[in-house]
Amino acid sequence: MHVSGRGYEVPGSRFEVPGSRFEVPLWILIFAFRTRNTFYISRFPVFTAGMITCPFMAFLGELAALGTSVCWSFTSTFFTMGGRLVGSVVVNRTRLIMAVGFLIIAHLLTGTPLPFDAAPWRWFWLTLSGLVGLVIGDAFLFQAFVWIGPRLSMLMMSLVPVISTFIAWFFLGEVLVAVQLLGIAITVLGIAIVILDRSPNNQLDPRNRTYLYGILFGIGAAAGQALGLVLAKKGLAGDFSALSGTFIRMLSAAIILWLITLLMRQARMTFRRLREQPRSLWFITGGAFFGPFLGVTLSLFAVQNTEVGVAATLMALPPVFLLPISRFMFGEQAGRRAIIGTFVAVAGVALLALT
Repeated sequence: MHVSGRGYEVPGSRFEVPGSRFEVPLWILIFAFRTRNTFYISRFPVFTAGMITCPFMAFLGELAALGTSVCWSFTSTFFTMGGRLVGSVVVNRTRLIMAVGFLIIAHLLTGTPLPFDAAPWRWFWLTLSGLVGLVIGDAFLFQAFVWIGPRLSMLMMSLVPVISTFIAWFFLGEVLVAVQLLGIAITVLGIAIVILDRSPNNQLDPRNRTYLYGILFGIGAAAGQALGLVLAKKGLAGDFSALSGTFIRMLSAAIILWLITLLMRQARMTFRRLREQPRSLWFITGGAFFGPFLGVTLSLFAVQNTEVGVAATLMALPPVFLLPISRFMFGEQAGRRAIIGTFVAVAGVALLALT
């Protein structure tokens, strides 16, 4: 279907193009930026702006949050496949560089200036957040991907809001209410149901030492991510762009991790592994694109265009989406207990987010 000319109308919407007449296939409208009830669109290669107002715009935030969950599900799958080819450490080093590149592109496309002139205190807190969350936390996460797969690893990441709540209570003096404690209990119960599943369908034996290490690394990843988010909150205080904050975190983490790599004289080994397994670059690129670039962009759009609790709940769905993805990509069949436990854990996260 094509939309042409100015003043074209469909039931419940109006499409107007200031200036000259043109035709736009609907499926090539790439980027969208919503301001109140007006939806600005642009297309390539000619950046001709128009406005469209439709009833479905009321749900754009929710749709973006769902899209974020889908992106993060694919991200974890790609990084798992890359990590099993070249190792989790190589994946983490490589994806940080790619993520910085994608975030620069995101700034250029959205017209947001790169934050090199941000206040020193913002750089301090966001750099510390990048060190804890992206260097240390994600090192645990990517190794968990290799040992127990993306489904269980992302389920362990459901502990992030639980740990974040306790950190905010202990360090920031935030008050815990009964409903939050209930949400925490439900989340932990759901995760316990999954990790203790010993049904025949569970191909990862809970008695296996690698399985135990994977679970522990998943918990470590959740703790790193949670503490990183609390630190990032201090760096993002005020009206500072969250996209720019993500760029500072990624850039700082990349510099720190590659300095460590050079000091350990492992840079040559990293590039050698990538050359020996060229397919890994495709997986790492896919993970970097769907995660720090598209996933983060959609998550920011979601938070800006719907209630934070609703967005956080919908963005907590990767463990559910990964049930069919893990079966298709890795042949992993989740038992009935694992499926029930996954939904229970997500329900607990939803209760936390909506409180």
